[in-house]
Amino acid sequence: MKGKIDSKNSKKSVTLEIEQSRRAGLSCVKRLPAYLQLLRILQAEGNEYVSGTVLASVHHLEPVIVRKDLAITGIIGTPRIGFRVNELIAAIERFLGWDIQTKAILVGAGNLGTALLGYRGFENFGLQIVAAFDRDPRKVGRWLKGRRVQPLEQLVKFARRNRITLGVLTVPGDVAQEAANLMARAGIRGIWNFTPTKLDVPADIVTQKEDLAEGLAVLSHRLHYLSRTKGL
Repeated sequence: MKGKIDSKNSKKSVTLEIEQSRRAGLSCVKRLPAYLQLLRILQAEGNEYVSGTVLASVHHLEPVIVRKDLAITGIIGTPRIGFRVNELIAAIERFLGWDIQTKAILVGAGNLGTALLGYRGFENFGLQIVAAFDRDPRKVGRWLKGRRVQPLEQLVKFARRNRITLGVLTVPGDVAQEAANLMARAGIRGIWNFTPTKLDVPADIVTQKEDLAEGLAVLSHRLHYLSRTKGL
């Protein structure tokens, strides 16, 4: 009987998490990492509670927006006391899927790929890039940031054997779709796309495109506008 009860509770928990994810807007999800960064600092300093006002200072928001953001994770603060830091950290990490380590592979061992391989901060976000692949014979066999670059032909076998579900794409744009197709064949279910190419992938694969040109365009425009308004 206990097994049946646990099963029902487990299903309810999964259903609740799915519903919470649907309700969470993209802007809310993007704000959560900044909250988490501040919370970890407060935790290291020995703080047990944090107010919504303090968290709101991270994004220059009203505290009511912070409370709505955090409610998505299932955490509700105590009036005049705030949120328990340890519980809030665990709730945000669980909501973002950062409470478990996700193994990923990287395709494209160029300058950007090498930089991402060397970024140790990913471990704080539950991400571990365990292997790098490339088709350039000059790169295959080399060691980059502790990983030996493997030939692209071995990607499918490696990903299936190690049950890899996330791929990081840092190849030139003209071969991005080909690399994405290979990832799909390997069972990859999420692609972090750092190329300028919009990928055409099956519906059961999620992608996140990081366009460096778009970010630079916004920064350049704001800098240009600031220079004109300040007479610089």
